Amino acid sequence: MQIKVKTWIEDEKQNLVFGGGKTQILKYIDETGSILAASKLLGMNYKKAWSHIKILQEYIEDELVIVQKGRNNGGTTLTPKAKEVIANYETLQDEINTYAQERFDVIFLNKNTSISCKKDCNV
Repeated sequence: MQIKVKTWIEDEKQNLVFGGGKTQILKYIDETGSILAASKLLGMNYKKAWSHIKILQEYIEDELVIVQKGRNNGGTTLTPKAKEVIANYETLQDEINTYAQERFDVIFLNKNTSISCKKDCNV
């Protein structure tokens, strides 16, 4: 049995600024050089992918995405700051996941307060 944790960053008004979805779209943009291609890989419509980019542009002061329009030389690239934000977010998420799993194991899977599955769940 394992615990799942989702982490996201909000501003002081509780607007979602950055999280797993934006991380994924940025990583696929970096891989493909295209918002459209990234959205297709994620099974997301193009408009939704653009909304992620617009939210980043609205809430994060640093430029994260550079969009060049044009048929032959168009494309989208990430700035070094975007790659830094992705790396920092992934580090944070990994550390939170590790801590959460360790605490879950101690609190819920010890001999005195163990959780048992009705189905085969390999605890």
